[in-house]
Amino acid sequence: MSSVNTAIQLITREQATTMAGGAAANTCSPALARGPWDFDLAEALAGVPAYGPGASSADAAPASTPRQGQLPEEYKLASDAELDARIRAAKAALGERAVVLGHFYQRDEVVEYADFVGDSFQLANAALTRPEAEAIIFCGVHFMAETADILSRPEQAVILPNLAAGCSMADMADIDSVTECWEQLEELFGTEPDADGRVPVIPVTYMNSSAALKGFCGEHGGIVCTSSNAATVLEWAFERGQRVLFFPDQHLGRNTAKAMGVPLDRMPMWNPRKDLGGNDEQALQDSRVILWHGFCSVHKRFNVGQIDKARAEFPGVQVIVHPECPMEVVDAADSAGSTDFIRKAIAAATEPTTFAVGTEINLVNRLAAEYPQHTIFCLDPVICPCSTMYRIHPGYLAWVLEALVRGEVVNRITVEDDVAAPAKVALERMLAARP
Repeated sequence: MSSVNTAIQLITREQATTMAGGAAANTCSPALARGPWDFDLAEALAGVPAYGPGASSADAAPASTPRQGQLPEEYKLASDAELDARIRAAKAALGERAVVLGHFYQRDEVVEYADFVGDSFQLANAALTRPEAEAIIFCGVHFMAETADILSRPEQAVILPNLAAGCSMADMADIDSVTECWEQLEELFGTEPDADGRVPVIPVTYMNSSAALKGFCGEHGGIVCTSSNAATVLEWAFERGQRVLFFPDQHLGRNTAKAMGVPLDRMPMWNPRKDLGGNDEQALQDSRVILWHGFCSVHKRFNVGQIDKARAEFPGVQVIVHPECPMEVVDAADSAGSTDFIRKAIAAATEPTTFAVGTEINLVNRLAAEYPQHTIFCLDPVICPCSTMYRIHPGYLAWVLEALVRGEVVNRITVEDDVAAPAKVALERMLAARP
């Protein structure tokens, strides 16, 4: 099976019209076939950051979104074969001095060079197993590199090959908006614990958030969660607080709390653009989980109609989706869980099975290649990868690796100590909250 990037190139050139399974193939943007450096330049000329083509293209990037400088021409013009040779030569020269981490959602052309492949939390932990590495090259997005910097040794350099690889979901909750929300909640609830010693509200941030928000949680008695331990984290928070403020992903918060028995009418949404988040005081007083108005644009693309279509075309299909999907999609699926859950569910199938998967296309495509005994396809027939993951390209990887060979560190991600210290507290609480 060809990679997602190869399929995009073929479709864009109108040389292919079908994908595996016979579904008509098209992409959400023909611009996906272009080099990411085109968008680095466009943003520099416009003076306005953007997420680039793909699932998050319609999301508004805040002015603070990091931008990537121009990639040297030699890397833009290099052929795939030349980049491959240069990356392998640089890795060989660096040896154990550098470790390359590749997220599940990265394009295959980058993942093939990774020493470890996994989700953001797994990769941050993987970096800890290589204390001898002077540099950690994180082929993921900005918040992941920040987390790696917080957990790694101070002398280790964490490098993000393309600084424009951010995350629109993470950007939907910023430190100023969350602080303002917190102040309004404190004014409403007060700060005194109840008779059981539970404070009025506990902040919980998803791993997919900035270091500043992880630090906020560390400073305010809160915790970080992943998609695999969100229920355990909520239990932890309910033991200590009367309610939870959950950000930035409303869908993970809602789906997790609903599965734990929290009624929907006790999960008001907080819109940071409105006073009291757009709620009346009683709704907030009655709340158990206050959900932030954020979402993942990749997982927002999935809908119940796609599930209905998969069931009609493939009787007996197993529908498995990520909990960042909307509640109706999770309810209509056979199961929902983290990327690691999805991988393990498919790996555990002993008989040939048809799986319709609701998560990022690069992972789905890779699973289909890894388990050819099964029929595995993405619920969304439109090829629309994560915009920001797609900003990482072998050209950028070759650039940062060859710079290291010369003794130069480019695109280093550093979290200041005053943020890193409380963020590490919140992350360590998460580490202790095992499902």
